Amino acid sequence: MNGAEAFVGTLAACGVDTCFANPGTSEMQLVAAIDRQHGMRAVLGLFEGVVTGAADGYGRMADKPAVTLLHLGPGLGNGLANLHNARRAGSPVINMVGDHATYHLHYNAPLTSDAMGVARPMSDWVRVSTSARDLAQAGAEAFAVAQSYPGKVATVIVPADHAWGGGSALVAPPTMPAPAKAPPEAIAAAAEALRQGEGPKCLFLGGRALREDALVEAGRIAAATGARLVVETFAARHQRGHGRVATEKLPYFGEQAQAFLAEFTTIVFCGTEPPVSFFAYPGKPSWLSPEGANLVRLASLREDALAALTGLAAALDAPAEPAGLQERRIFPAEPGKLTSSSLGAILAELLPANAIVSDEGATQGGAAALMCAAAAPHDWLQLTGGAIGQGLPLAVGAAIACPDRKVIALQADGSGMYTNQALWTMAREKLDVTTIILNNGSYAILNIELMRVGVQNPGPKALSMLDLRNPEIDWTSISEGMGVSAVRVDTAEGFRAALGEALAHKGPRLIEAML
Repeated sequence: MNGAEAFVGTLAACGVDTCFANPGTSEMQLVAAIDRQHGMRAVLGLFEGVVTGAADGYGRMADKPAVTLLHLGPGLGNGLANLHNARRAGSPVINMVGDHATYHLHYNAPLTSDAMGVARPMSDWVRVSTSARDLAQAGAEAFAVAQSYPGKVATVIVPADHAWGGGSALVAPPTMPAPAKAPPEAIAAAAEALRQGEGPKCLFLGGRALREDALVEAGRIAAATGARLVVETFAARHQRGHGRVATEKLPYFGEQAQAFLAEFTTIVFCGTEPPVSFFAYPGKPSWLSPEGANLVRLASLREDALAALTGLAAALDAPAEPAGLQERRIFPAEPGKLTSSSLGAILAELLPANAIVSDEGATQGGAAALMCAAAAPHDWLQLTGGAIGQGLPLAVGAAIACPDRKVIALQADGSGMYTNQALWTMAREKLDVTTIILNNGSYAILNIELMRVGVQNPGPKALSMLDLRNPEIDWTSISEGMGVSAVRVDTAEGFRAALGEALAHKGPRLIEAML
């Protein structure tokens, strides 16, 4: 058995059943090993950012890692932005990155690079195999790291001679430890703060605290203490909708978030840390929690959120039933010209039960995000790390992890162009993804940010760098060219008809919504 076969076989024995790939010459032994590995699905992406983003979406929905296959340091470099998002999301991902044979490196061939140096900034753990026999051991270690709660990005650099070298063997899957638990002292401190503190109280939630079972415990705590439930601005996976525990979303802009939190005298954090402004602005705050408030960490991202919230509910002798279950609501959709508001109302009305929404809607997606909170139960996935180009690949991974669930990709036009190759993978794999392109012909958020950083009277050169209408991007043609049927709409009536048609059928569809 060669090193590649032992490495891939070890990953399969650990339960890794999906590989998102964009390989090159140095990875051909790994390609052959995946071909011979029964039960491992191989999914081709035409760009490495699609590969890494898909692995993120898969990890968020499957709660186990997929493996990526990437070509040397430059190929890994092309996928780093979405690995940044995956790391911020706490997603389990394993990267296997080919490299030149060890004896070839000193010749400094054109693709020679510091692969470890490329990997480190966006990985939680990096390892280079030391031999063909060591490669399978590296795979087992990578799985253990990636699967550690709630998930990490683990990268293995695979020299080509270790992949083709013989004499290797499978390594037994590692025994995984239980997730780290919040200490009893932290639970007691949070209970004391919520029980005794004066003034309005907030339970601030993120990470795995936004899963349905954890939210039930948070709702019980709210029923016992009157604390409001607030969630982080960008959630890796928020299970919400009719019948689930309702929450409030922290606003994006720093001064709005600061004003939102200003009334709270006690804030207990679970699954996340105290929020900070996304960017620095002249004369505006970076730290958003109110001065003098009692800030209590119940559990970090790396500590078991469900166990912490269950323990806190018990310490408070909370009632069995949670407070504030979300009611179903239908919003009116203004007829005529399509707007972000009418689009959001229609999506919230028609959203299927148990759908998965990959939200990279940016400025035009806010209404949909707000209104869909009152839609049928669903999972909402967001841009955790701020590196745009995540939405379409994330939808690919989610659809492969959950093939029986409808996936909606709510995608801004500008950021969608970063990874539009994901449409080709949707067509190739026949994924049940409905993509909604929010086309306003602009990097609209940057027009807002230009003003917020204090730029006065921007000229035509500055504004041209934020404009996408010269020439106009034709998403319908792009989609059709990638093999995904598409339609362009510019009225609420047209959008309702197109969305209804897409949701009624399986397979990939694209709706270009002109806003």
